[in-house]
Amino acid sequence: MALVAAGLSQEKYELHLGLVTQATSADAKLPSGVTVHALGARRVRGAPFRLVRLVRRVKPDVILSAMFHLNFLVLLLRPIFPRGTRILVRQNGTASSSLALDGLPGFTRSLYRVLYRRADRVICQSRAMAADLMRVTGVGEERLAILPNPVDVEGIRKRIGKESLRWSGPGPHLLAVGRLSREKGFDLLLQALALVHEQIPDAGLVIAGTGPEEEALKAECHQLGLENAVEFAGHIDWPWGYSPNATLFVLPSRHEGMPNALLEAAAAGLPIVALPSSQGVIDLLRGQPGVWLAREVSAAALAASLLTALQALQPAERFAHSFVEEFRLDRAIQAYEELIDTNLREKQS
Repeated sequence: MALVAAGLSQEKYELHLGLVTQATSADAKLPSGVTVHALGARRVRGAPFRLVRLVRRVKPDVILSAMFHLNFLVLLLRPIFPRGTRILVRQNGTASSSLALDGLPGFTRSLYRVLYRRADRVICQSRAMAADLMRVTGVGEERLAILPNPVDVEGIRKRIGKESLRWSGPGPHLLAVGRLSREKGFDLLLQALALVHEQIPDAGLVIAGTGPEEEALKAECHQLGLENAVEFAGHIDWPWGYSPNATLFVLPSRHEGMPNALLEAAAAGLPIVALPSSQGVIDLLRGQPGVWLAREVSAAALAASLLTALQALQPAERFAHSFVEEFRLDRAIQAYEELIDTNLREKQS
């Protein structure tokens, strides 16, 4: 969303970015023409009064919300927002997988079905995600929009090599990036690495990210005897500093929508090993050069794909990954502007 806010035309739009659970806007590196509002709520469910005050003060023509639980709140509050406000919600994961695997309350499915029908458009990142959402919510196809995640492909490629982070050990070096939460599957990656070590004992792994599973993952790392092979790097603004000397990127997620970490790794040219975490990911990666897609979501399947990739790759081998071109920043921003303009015309009619 920061990339969208930074990329949208400041000549056409007055842009505001609301940070619901942040108390400061210091981390939002955005052009001066984007007004940042840090609402400072402890959790999304504690934000309704602050959000209503913000919307009534700014009086936006269009609201774009970007996480499913925030989408629920925005759509629930819609009746008390200024009349005529258009609401676009972006689905940030495969709904059926989240419902099945994330331990969400039983009424979440009902919230999807009731609230998503209040949206003027629901944005998905792939046709597979859109088809899944139609099954879960009953929202008609005419109210869905399939838009690519924006990826600063050129910016990533220009920056690589200028900022390099150091690896320890002889390698091969595996890089994984993401929030340390169950759906991201880092426990599966640790189990897979233990299997890889049986054949390639020098393989090392850097995990860039923070999250609620961090302590549990470090404990599992200890139990598997991988303390000297795994580095938990924490939050890094530029994790692709590891890419010049990385052997490959790993996506170990149990389920995903269209993860930006995967797309950014592709922009960096890294070989990719991934679990089949969604139909959208499968459709994107199947048969692509420099990609090894596991047969199923399991540690054993991930280990098998890692071993196959490591045995096939040449030192420092890189790939063009032409599939990332559709996610280039200019194309994605153009698609978002076209959707916004369509809704502005509908608002006026």
